[in-house]
Amino acid sequence: MLSRTADHLFWMARYIERAENTARVLDVAHRSALLPDDSVGVDARLWYAPLNICGSAPGYEEKYGLVEAAKVTHYMALDPENPSSIYTSLMLARENARAVRGAITSEMWEIINSMWLDLKRMLPNLDQFRLEGFFDWVKERSHLFRGVTLGTILKDDALYFIRLGTFLERADNTARILDVKYHILLPSVDDVGGAADYYQWGALLNSVSALEAYRKIYRDSISPMRVAELMILRADMPRSLHACLNEVDATLEAINGTTGLEARRLAGELHAALHFTRIEDVFSRGLHEYLTDFLDRTQALSDEIHHAYLSLKDDSSSTIRPDRFQLQIQ
Repeated sequence: MLSRTADHLFWMARYIERAENTARVLDVAHRSALLPDDSVGVDARLWYAPLNICGSAPGYEEKYGLVEAAKVTHYMALDPENPSSIYTSLMLARENARAVRGAITSEMWEIINSMWLDLKRMLPNLDQFRLEGFFDWVKERSHLFRGVTLGTILKDDALYFIRLGTFLERADNTARILDVKYHILLPSVDDVGGAADYYQWGALLNSVSALEAYRKIYRDSISPMRVAELMILRADMPRSLHACLNEVDATLEAINGTTGLEARRLAGELHAALHFTRIEDVFSRGLHEYLTDFLDRTQALSDEIHHAYLSLKDDSSSTIRPDRFQLQIQ
C-alpha cells in the first residue's frame, strides 16, 4: 500500500474517533454541571477540564479568555478554528476519506459524507440547549461508521491502518479523560484513595460507556482506584488502555514488514507493561505520573508508525495532522 493512502486511512479513523471522544467529554461536562456542588471554583475547573482533555486550552484562552460554559461548548463542538473541534474533526475525516475513495467501500464513504452534510444542515439550529442530542448523534454516527467498516471492508492493509488510527486515538483520549478528571475530583495529594463524589465518578464512567461494566465487575460503590483499574488494566473493557494496546500490538504484527520493527518493539513494550502492571503499582508511582508517561510513550509510538509507514519521501502530504497539546493540570 502507498504511504499516502495509508496516511489518509490512518487519519480518517483518528478524526472519527476524535469527534466521538470530544462528544463524550462535552456530554459528561454538561451532565456534571447539573449536579449540585458548593465547592469554590468548581465551575471553572469543570469547564476547563474538557479543554484540557482535548488539548484545546491554549487556543480557547487566546480567543475567549476566561472559561464560560457556552463558549467552551461552542469552541469544542462547532468552532472551525479549533483543530480538535467536532466540526473540524468530521470535516478532516471526510477530506481524508475523499482522497482514498478507491481504498474504502462505498458504504463507508456514504456514512462519512452524509455525516458531514447532515452536520452542515444542523448547524443553524444548534445551540447549547440542544447540544445534548447532538452529542448522542455524533457517537451514534461514529458507531455506525465502525460497524459498516468491519462489515464491508476487506481484512487487508487498509483495515489495519484504520484500526491503528482508531485505537491509538482512543488510548490517548482515555488516558487524558482519566488524568484530568482524577485531578479535578482529587485536587490534593492527601485525597488520593479517599472518598470521591459518587456522581462525578459515575459521570466519568458514563463518558467512556463503562458504568454498566463497572457494576458488573465490582458490584460495589464507585472508588477511584477501581475506576483506574477498569480504565487502565482491564483487557476486557473495550475503551481501556490495555484493550487499545492489545489491538495496536496485534495490528502492527499483522502489517509486519522490515520498516516497522521499531514500531512493533515500542508497541510490544507498552503492551507488556499494561499486561503485567498491578493497579497498586500505578498508584504508588502516582496516577498522574503514570498517565503522563503513557501519553508520552503513545506519542512516540505514533511518531514511529508515521516514520515507518506513513511518511512520504517528498514530505508533501496534504493530510492535516494537528498535534495535541500537553495536559495542563491546574
